[in-house]
Amino acid sequence: MSVRIRLRRMGRKKQPHYRVVVADSRAPRDGRIVENLGYYRPKATPARLVLDLERVDYWIGHGAKPSETVSSLVRRARQGGGPELALGEPEPEAHAARRAEEQEASEAAEPAEPAQPGEEAASQDGASAVEAAAGGEDGQEGAPRAEAEDQQQAGESDEDGAAEGAGRS
Repeated sequence: MSVRIRLRRMGRKKQPHYRVVVADSRAPRDGRIVENLGYYRPKATPARLVLDLERVDYWIGHGAKPSETVSSLVRRARQGGGPELALGEPEPEAHAARRAEEQEASEAAEPAEPAQPGEEAASQDGASAVEAAAGGEDGQEGAPRAEAEDQQQAGESDEDGAAEGAGRS
């Protein structure tokens, strides 16, 4: 049986992460495995590699051939990673702190939206009513506009009452 050390694709569409596995060379990419040696998350910032180098050495000593990508990852793991590749498990405290900072930054970047769509319109109507009451630029146009808005609102409430009365008879 020819054994390979290769990557097994996991994750969702366009969000891959990989397990480093020992598998029979005839098995499909995501098929039956012999042993799981670690994982590789290329989409993380920085990319994260967790690998059991002792088990990798054991399997290579017993004739397993690593794929090109796994050979590259093993070489980088032995060199200690780098700025774009973090080795080992993330520390829970540092991970939680980083997530909290990202969430605060995203909340600060998003503008505050009104709780209900009507609130924004109400605040704009209030502003136009204040301008109308103040009289606009020359002091005379504001009064007729404010009276027209009041009459329009009163007419809407009368129509609602008339429609309710018509429905009851």
